[in-house]
Amino acid sequence: MTEIPRILPVDDHDQEWIANVHPENWKNPEPADRYHLVVIGAGTAGLVSAIGSASLGARVALVERHLMGGDCLNVGCVPSKGVIRAARAWQAVAEGPAYGAPVAAGDGDFAAAMRRMRRLRAKISQVDSAARYRDLGVDVFLGEGRFVGPDAMEVGGARLEFRRAVIATGARASAPPIPGLEEAGYLTNETIFSLEERPGRFAVIGAGPIGCEMGQAFARLGSEVHLLEKTDHILPREDQDAARIVEQAMLRDGVRLECASEITGVERKGDEKVLRYQCGGHPKSITVDQILVSVGRAPNVEGLDLEVAGVEYDRHGVTVDDRLRTSNPRIYAAGDIAGRYKFTHVADAHAQIVIRNALFFGRARASRLVIPWCTYTSPEIAHVGMYEKDAKEMGYAVDTITVSLDENDRALLDGEDAGFFRVHLEAGKDKILGATLITEHAGEMISEISLAMTAGLGLSRIGSTIHPYPTQADVFRRAASVWRKRKLTPLAKKILSFMLRIVR
Repeated sequence: MTEIPRILPVDDHDQEWIANVHPENWKNPEPADRYHLVVIGAGTAGLVSAIGSASLGARVALVERHLMGGDCLNVGCVPSKGVIRAARAWQAVAEGPAYGAPVAAGDGDFAAAMRRMRRLRAKISQVDSAARYRDLGVDVFLGEGRFVGPDAMEVGGARLEFRRAVIATGARASAPPIPGLEEAGYLTNETIFSLEERPGRFAVIGAGPIGCEMGQAFARLGSEVHLLEKTDHILPREDQDAARIVEQAMLRDGVRLECASEITGVERKGDEKVLRYQCGGHPKSITVDQILVSVGRAPNVEGLDLEVAGVEYDRHGVTVDDRLRTSNPRIYAAGDIAGRYKFTHVADAHAQIVIRNALFFGRARASRLVIPWCTYTSPEIAHVGMYEKDAKEMGYAVDTITVSLDENDRALLDGEDAGFFRVHLEAGKDKILGATLITEHAGEMISEISLAMTAGLGLSRIGSTIHPYPTQADVFRRAASVWRKRKLTPLAKKILSFMLRIVR
């Protein structure tokens, strides 16, 4: 069995966690003669593929070389949101006097915040445990898996023959080729959650979702945070005015932001790290205690012997068609290894497609998915569907409506009015092409728009739906009201006025 990397710290919570997701004395089962489905990788895509197929009566093998649960449980969604929740609690205490609350005294306990995160991760890990999947009828193999033919793979000396297989090995954090970075040492999302001591000075390279989330969280937890980004604003995927709202919030929280910067080198000096970079044509440097790298991800394709199975891949991952089939029609791929959108909920949706298409000759297509996502900063940015530029590139004429949260009573009362809702409609219609929401709980709210798009409901149907008052979600109804007013052209007004005069 492959030895898993040492994970620090190993407290009681970590021991419980590892006992669930990679038990030390696990004994692999005797393989079946042939499996309906062999799943390689026990992250979200793999777990859902395995349990969904087994629940339908398929004989399933699940192969995992490291930790059951994948990135999301172990080093991604779960621990990061635990840290973000702690940071929000600390920030709420700091902002309490503005609401008449008592002034807090003393420093917070960073180690306690991290212990809470690890305790909750351990509890949640029960759901993804090897024992649970075994008890639900899945043959769980812990170890390195590799293909030995177009319809077979090997793990721990055992040969697993299959009718169908799905590659769900995910992706890992990657680091840019910065001189001296490897020698100086750095953190990624895979190691940051093992911290027990708060970094006094903390550099974050990359202002994408992970960099912004962790940069803001650690600033709120008391670190001096320097966030460096090579583009001219944070969250480059998002609309610039939306990203600017988050940027201003991060600056208020004490993040020191350097956009349009190019890192030229890193040097270690004792326990410190000196990071040198160019910004605005001027050489600069900062000295920090820790560096977090959050600039991209690399697909986990190494060691699988994909060539033996006839599976094509490149630096972006495994090549799939719209039905998630690889170049070997027996083998599918799902999740981060096979998709542009590297989100847990997309991996789940991919797995549902694989189950239908691989086992039951379905024709489900990935391109038909309506995909929302959220960056969990404060405020959050949630988006679904197309941005305006994407819609125009696809040939749509677009009507865009933007409603500010400072027009929403609940947002004003909550002190959360620095945000907006923006919806893109097909011109002349109420068909929703995409939407962006910036507010504290945008991730919880965007699903109303996702549901409407999935069900083919237009903005007018949202506008005719009664929303409780006062709620921030009423901003959706407000956008529908703006749309209706735009449809009230001068000619329509004249006709309506004429009709009213007749019936007076």
